[in-house]
Amino acid sequence: MSACLAGAVMGDHCSPISDTSIMASAGAQCDHINHISTQLPYVLTVAGVSFVNYIIAGFVQNAIVCLLIGVVLTVAALFIARRFAAREPQAA
Repeated sequence: MSACLAGAVMGDHCSPISDTSIMASAGAQCDHINHISTQLPYVLTVAGVSFVNYIIAGFVQNAIVCLLIGVVLTVAALFIARRFAAREPQAA
């Protein structure tokens, strides 16, 4: 059930025809496609972590262990993202 809900949330944030994405970009008064493109790195990161954790959950079948693994994967993804952000040249 959680995989279905995670996929639905991912699709909602990535879809340019989603009502919540349209309302969020209209409420922020920004270009709709720019709003979607700024959401993609976050959505794909969380989707990747969720995908790996669901595969692990199929083998482990213990909710507490999977929760801890998910937290570790999320923190690792944040450290990796921070390292890549530090490598990018800063715009003037």
